[in-house]
Amino acid sequence: MTDLRIATIQTALHWENVDANLKMFDGHLRSISAVDLIVLPEMFSTGFSMDPIRLSEGMDGSAVAWMRKAAREKNYVISGSLMLYEGDGEARKYYNRLIWMRPDGSYETYDKKHLFSLSQEPKIYTAGNRRLIVTLNGWRICPMICYDLRFPVWSRNAINANREADYDILTYSANWPDKRALAWRTLLQARAIENLSYVVGVNRIGEDGTGFNYLGESSVIDPLGAILYRKENVEDITTITLSYDELIKIRRQFTFLKDADAFELK
Repeated sequence: MTDLRIATIQTALHWENVDANLKMFDGHLRSISAVDLIVLPEMFSTGFSMDPIRLSEGMDGSAVAWMRKAAREKNYVISGSLMLYEGDGEARKYYNRLIWMRPDGSYETYDKKHLFSLSQEPKIYTAGNRRLIVTLNGWRICPMICYDLRFPVWSRNAINANREADYDILTYSANWPDKRALAWRTLLQARAIENLSYVVGVNRIGEDGTGFNYLGESSVIDPLGAILYRKENVEDITTITLSYDELIKIRRQFTFLKDADAFELK
């Protein structure tokens, strides 16, 4: 199995300005080459806004089109969440939806399962009800969104029928405010340790339109909880290579997943 090269983009976001954010990320992408996966923050085209009636797009909107174009031109997968809608009129529903966009234009989606009640997100958006596990160059990756990080059952790396772990990498696209930075740092490491998985967390920096401040602290954690990368409160674009051989070595040495409680997510 080949190693995987992942790039993370930690940046401030233009509040509720889709065009400005897409233009900004165009500039960021120009500095990245020879990677397999780009991970962007949560709601990267708007910031963490509760105004989807005015700002959300359909799957044929400009932000998804931008992801498709970027993935095709650069020949990598690009992942991040957007404010998206489905349906019309009274049947319309809004989602905090992660798009996993491949270079050939095909994609997968994951709708945020745990909606942040302190921001009224559950009253505005519709929660997802299924996990997503995708494959990239033989690696199995489970992408999640921000508040999902607090809920270990949802991210639990279950052993499948072949006695293999469900995934090798957890990713979190986030807008995680500085008031809860300790939880961000601690839970990223906890998710890596308990799941014997690499964890990639990408957060924004700066202040949003509601006055919340973000310190970034985007991180890459190895399966034993060691910090491979972490950057606080500055704009930063980092590429890191994850070793599949190291992952397998750790799992063979520490067979904790096989001793885990059996369960099935409903």
